[in-house]
Amino acid sequence: MPRSDEAAMWFSAVYRAVQEVPYGSVTSYGHIATLVGYPQRPRQVGVCLKHLPRATEQPDARYNSDTVPWQRIISAKGVISHRGPGGAARQEAALQQEGVQVGHGSMGERTIDFGTYGWFPNHLPSEDADDED
Repeated sequence: MPRSDEAAMWFSAVYRAVQEVPYGSVTSYGHIATLVGYPQRPRQVGVCLKHLPRATEQPDARYNSDTVPWQRIISAKGVISHRGPGGAARQEAALQQEGVQVGHGSMGERTIDFGTYGWFPNHLPSEDADDED
C-alpha cells in the first residue's frame, strides 16, 4: 500500500529512533514518540512496529526485523504487548537472547524491569553527533 510522504517520514523517524535503543535495553512506545518529537503518538509508534517487514519476507528492505530492534520496545507499564499469535513469546525470546530477564505476572503478562533494563535518554544519541557537525 503506498504511503504519503508524511507517513513515510514518520515510519522512517520511528525506525531510526528504535535503531538507537542499545542492545540489552528496552524503552516504551511513548518514549520513542517523545524522542521523535510527538509525545502524544505512542500508539502510532506501535503501528509502525506492527508494519515493520520481517527480514525473511523483505531481506533487502532498508528497515526490517533484522535492522530495527523492534523487540526492545514495550508498553509504558513494562509489559510486552500482545501482537498476534506467538508475537509476545517471540519478543520475549529475542529479549532473553540479549540478556534481558522477562518476568511473568499473575495474569500471564510478560514483564521487564525498567529499573534494570530501561533506556530513557532526553534525546537520541545521534543528535549529539549532529551537534558536533
